[in-house]
Amino acid sequence: MTTTSRFSPAPAPAPARDLREKLRAAFPVTVTSDRPGYTREDWALLGRLGLLGASVPAELGGGGLSAVDTAAMFEVAGEVCHDTGMLFGAAAQLFACAMPLAEFRSTAVHERWLAAMCAGEAIAGNAMTEADAGSDTSRLATTATRVEGGHLLDGTKTWVSNGPVADVYLVYATTDPAARHLGITAFLVERADDGVHPGPAHDKAGLRSCPAGPLRLERCFVPDERTLGPAGAGAAVFGHSMSWERGCLFALYVGLQQRLLDRCVGHARQRRQFGQPIGQFQAVADRIVGMKMRLESGRLLLRRACEALDEGLPEAGWAAMAKLSISEGTVASALDAVNLLGGAGYLRDELVELVLRDSMPATIFSGTSDIQRRIVARELGL
Repeated sequence: MTTTSRFSPAPAPAPARDLREKLRAAFPVTVTSDRPGYTREDWALLGRLGLLGASVPAELGGGGLSAVDTAAMFEVAGEVCHDTGMLFGAAAQLFACAMPLAEFRSTAVHERWLAAMCAGEAIAGNAMTEADAGSDTSRLATTATRVEGGHLLDGTKTWVSNGPVADVYLVYATTDPAARHLGITAFLVERADDGVHPGPAHDKAGLRSCPAGPLRLERCFVPDERTLGPAGAGAAVFGHSMSWERGCLFALYVGLQQRLLDRCVGHARQRRQFGQPIGQFQAVADRIVGMKMRLESGRLLLRRACEALDEGLPEAGWAAMAKLSISEGTVASALDAVNLLGGAGYLRDELVELVLRDSMPATIFSGTSDIQRRIVARELGL
């Protein structure tokens, strides 16, 4: 085994192999360091490269890839493209908006928006989180009141990824407060609708190129043709999106860990102190071995979660363990990389400190690490 050889039970799909060089050419490191947002041209290019519709069925405008192959695409993207924020925005749209739309669609409007998302012609934001209902989705304060021909939505969402620039939102609102999580319904809300007020982007430490902000809805009328799934099925729609997000999005961070490992191995071989490469010092080698073990264990857990998703088997526990292992492992490896590179690791133009800032939110979004541990504990009967 070489220091950078990796677990690979099957050849990467052709789209992933092609993606490597195309992404390198399209987003060179000098352009994609830490910018405060992506452009419409970037988004359209991601659509043409197949990232925005990778797992959407081909007949709906997507690539028709399995969860395993979609994860391979995002792992390659995370490894070669330094603009993690933009890639996160792409993954958030695909897994939290496009995949539930593909699964629960019932009208031509649903299919029109889905095709536009896959092509990079539209940007979508997932609007579930509220200030007082982060991971507790049974207590949403946003309401949907039944009126003739549709619903009136009122409430405020926060942390809507892509929200400040989105054309359309997948909004979850309460139609029956007494039914708690069984009283939530999903709606497709268009930016041009009356009563839609997207807020400015939050000033974040990491993932800066993915704008995220609040969304205020004020007597916003949504016609029945844009309700997604049956009334009260919002929890099922959201659960479907989380299965894909926790199963595939974190492949992006596996690629990022691979990039960190390659960088540190190269540095440890070349950097000399006291007459020898620093990699020959046990403390340095041990740190890199820890990075390698986090990478490969996370990659294996992710693979298992994606296989379960493809086979229609219960995947919540595997996805939670994969998310937990990869998110916390990326933060730990980024800290190791900063320390191993010394002063260079702290320089912004070296992009290692950027990885640390981009990795920190991974332990929070899609359910915090505490929530993931709770899911695993519940599967163990605790």
